[in-house]
Amino acid sequence: MSSAKDGDKVAVHYTGTLNDGTVFDSSVNREPLEFTLGMGRMIAGFEKAVVGMEVGQSKVVTIPFGDAYGDYDEDMVRILPRCDFPDGGVPSLGQQFRVRQEDGKSFIVMVVEIDDENVTLDANHPLAGRDLTFDITLVSIA
Repeated sequence: MSSAKDGDKVAVHYTGTLNDGTVFDSSVNREPLEFTLGMGRMIAGFEKAVVGMEVGQSKVVTIPFGDAYGDYDEDMVRILPRCDFPDGGVPSLGQQFRVRQEDGKSFIVMVVEIDDENVTLDANHPLAGRDLTFDITLVSIA
């Protein structure tokens, strides 16, 4: 039986949990997740976990935040006055939207706090700074 290696297109079922057991994502009751190993489209630790697995094999791995979404960076949090939002269009708590920088690059931010004067935006990935545990089953190798 062959095992998964870089360049293989694989399909996996997975459930991702936080240290407290909270499920943050799962492919259960959905189509399996398909990706090509070694292309860098998945978090590094997830790809590393799948390499070497055989079809039908399951494993549970804990991926440290450095191999997941990285460290939480306080410099990626900005507090803006409510008046910076045109026509009183203050976004709602938890809303995500794309922000474009002067150099043309864009990124996603989330509204994490709103008060009478300010809106706090966070550009960190919601799972930054967290170790992630995945229960992975390799469904197929193509």
